[in-house]
Amino acid sequence: MSYSSVLKKRGEIASSEGLPVRYDLLTPSAMSGTAVPVILFIHGFKGFKDWGAFPDACDELARAGFAVAAINLSLNGTGEELTEFSRPDLFRRQTLTQDLEDIGSVIEAIKRKEIFADKVLLDTDRMGILGHSRGGHTAVAAAAEYAEIHCLVTWAAVADYNSRWSAQMITDWEEKGTTEIINSRTGEVLLLDRITYDDSMQNASRLMAIRRVKELYIPSMFIAGKNDESVPALDSERLYRESPAEEKEIRLINNAGHTFQVSHPFEEDDFPEAFSEVLDLTEGWFSDHLR
Repeated sequence: MSYSSVLKKRGEIASSEGLPVRYDLLTPSAMSGTAVPVILFIHGFKGFKDWGAFPDACDELARAGFAVAAINLSLNGTGEELTEFSRPDLFRRQTLTQDLEDIGSVIEAIKRKEIFADKVLLDTDRMGILGHSRGGHTAVAAAAEYAEIHCLVTWAAVADYNSRWSAQMITDWEEKGTTEIINSRTGEVLLLDRITYDDSMQNASRLMAIRRVKELYIPSMFIAGKNDESVPALDSERLYRESPAEEKEIRLINNAGHTFQVSHPFEEDDFPEAFSEVLDLTEGWFSDHLR
């Protein structure tokens, strides 16, 4: 069923260390008391829930009958303004462990009805997760970590984050304790402390998607752009191959890069063709497996 309007609720919960995990909850304008499946949306590195066409995509998924909880991970570096990295002190100490725990905190908040909709009921027995890039990597780990998640879709997911650390980054961490990250969109220089590297190496068996995907028997779809300039489509192919799920699919999108022809800010009236295809595939997968 398709709905003509969406209700949006903005809020925050506390992370495991007491920092805000900010979220948007988008729900279809269904009859009061209707139970609807839940999709968690996870942004990527140097990303946020309000990047580009992500809010519009979440709106479309809500119109398709899902409750979508789009979250800003607590250490992503944004503050109350949501779209600027005004908290470099948080960005520099972000870890995959904290990202994973933030998702767990959101799941528990939904189950406790700390995160709730004003009309519909959030059906925690029908919960899926969707992640882009590093968020896709974390979504795989989260799907293995939390039994509440029953369906997975990744967009341009990283397969093994430990393979992303360059020799220069490792040298920087060993010699200076920090390395510089350039935000290509804004040109700003952000620091990333050694804790990021140490956490991912020491907890690789828990955090690396290429390892955790081997535990996943839930329906899983891996989507990537054939021309991805940041994360090769090979990463999604590796995740697909290692997945033991009976219901799994990989889709490679023609003429599409890392963000599927979308940029930030997104001010177009219509989605680019590649992003529209990705969204259609995503909606179809969740509709087939979360109903």
